[in-house]
Amino acid sequence: MPVSANDQTDIAAALVRLYVFLAQYLDRCLDEAARKSYPDSELQGHLDETRRQLMEILSVNPVVKKKLTEECDRILALGSSCLKAGAADTKTREAIQAERAVLKNKTIALSDLVAVFRALE
Repeated sequence: MPVSANDQTDIAAALVRLYVFLAQYLDRCLDEAARKSYPDSELQGHLDETRRQLMEILSVNPVVKKKLTEECDRILALGSSCLKAGAADTKTREAIQAERAVLKNKTIALSDLVAVFRALE
């Protein structure tokens, strides 16, 4: 099934949204102000809906779908354990910061791609 340029842009934009929501989730683990400024239920709703949409789209490629599922599960588990424990220990903080750095790089690259796609429309 051929995919239009608009579809490609929408897929890339959905990945950007997912990575932004995952980064916000991790930010909440280390920053009390971030937790208070963005209600958990709202963030979780956006995260769940974006993840559901992407999993549906990625069903055409099980390898990529599996990689994204594992990444999401790993990040969510890390954040959950941090939130349950209260203050993050040094090892957990380092893991969160490492995941956050990866998410930042992916978000920047995909955002640039989306910007180029949209400029070509």
